[in-house]
Amino acid sequence: MLDYPIRRRAFLALPAVTLLVSACSTFSGIPRDKLPLTSSALKHLSEIGASAASPMLVRIFKESSELEVWRQSTSGDYQLFRTYRICKWSGTLGPKFAEGDGQAPEGFYTVTPGMMNPNSRLYLSFNTGFPNKYDRAYGRTGSNLMVHGDCRSVGCYAMTDEQIREIYGLARDAFAAGNPSFALEMYPFRMTEQNLQKHADSPFLGFWQNLKEGYDLFETQRWPASWDVCEGRYVFNVVVPSGQTLEPLAACPAPATTQL
Repeated sequence: MLDYPIRRRAFLALPAVTLLVSACSTFSGIPRDKLPLTSSALKHLSEIGASAASPMLVRIFKESSELEVWRQSTSGDYQLFRTYRICKWSGTLGPKFAEGDGQAPEGFYTVTPGMMNPNSRLYLSFNTGFPNKYDRAYGRTGSNLMVHGDCRSVGCYAMTDEQIREIYGLARDAFAAGNPSFALEMYPFRMTEQNLQKHADSPFLGFWQNLKEGYDLFETQRWPASWDVCEGRYVFNVVVPSGQTLEPLAACPAPATTQL
């Protein structure tokens, strides 16, 4: 048993420890979700012809464990800002089907300001938007599928705290500048013909070939394709007549034309 003087010294040290933990969690009084982008990040944005206010795109590739952040440049196209190594993702290659299957999703999603979580128990996070219109059409279920910090995952994409702090800050500043959303594209791998051939025996091949359509549009035009769902598949850059909406399992309505 500790004698009184030692117990007293431990007690007196406790406030200092508490203050240290508090300072670390708020970074000298600034909440982690409000930490400004570093001068290095701002410099790199400028080098690619973008700014903290520029529109944003995030792409994820499971097989290579990569997360890319792209920003729109002053020339109008999107430039790669940075590629981050995903710390951990769960499941296997292929889409998510059901709540609790431990599978990270694949597909096309839209992230809005309300999907940002500054109070995440996993440092910082944003919701992927799963299930989207496509997922719901096939009865797929799941909730709280996030991109977050803390480097642990059950159905999510986990980054290091340092990585998510920068990614979160990039999204936050884009929203603060008036951008209503950013595109989130999640793939099993880079959608090349070689990779599809490598996985040609997968039951998900048809799904992945559909994802490749949107992937290829970005690769050629350097602009995120708009997407919707009809005929049970993703369709891209489709103009829908005024007052009409696409039904996910119905035929695509005519005249639906592709934007140039």
